[in-house]
Amino acid sequence: MICQKKDVMKASTHYERLGVSHGVDADTLRRAFRRLSKSVHPDTTMLPAEEAARQFQLLREAYDQLADPHLRQIYDAQLIQQDQLWQQQHAPLPSYPVSSATAIGERRPLSGGEWLALLMLVGALFLCLSLGVGVAWSRGMALQVQPSWLVAEQTTEETLTRGALDGVDASSGNSFESAFTPGT
Repeated sequence: MICQKKDVMKASTHYERLGVSHGVDADTLRRAFRRLSKSVHPDTTMLPAEEAARQFQLLREAYDQLADPHLRQIYDAQLIQQDQLWQQQHAPLPSYPVSSATAIGERRPLSGGEWLALLMLVGALFLCLSLGVGVAWSRGMALQVQPSWLVAEQTTEETLTRGALDGVDASSGNSFESAFTPGT
């Protein structure tokens, strides 16, 4: 498992920088270094020269540290110590029994402030509705009014329908009779 060249800078450990696991053998470590060094070497990459040199230097330091068995043993001990220190600093708080009323996903009764907010919301809704109806009645407007676009559309359809029916009636006195009259 090899990491991408952009991850070389972001890796927090030498193992992550090289994209290998902790128990990797020397041959796999060498192959991982060679593969990554080709992608970040200043002579073979498209990265800016300074960035490529910095990433290659980090990769080289990681390989040098892990390739030497003695240095690797010291480095592994440091990683274990750092991990233990981090776990001590970020130890979970002692857990207290949680009642069902405060558990996540459980419903709790509404508080007085929440009831007041809901009551104010419903009151504002009724006030707006009554003001709208009151203003409409005071101006003498009907409460059910069709929108102008719908009225215009309906009048156009009625005109077209009447014209079509008038055309049929004009050709013969009664379209129904002419259609069913024998001999015509």
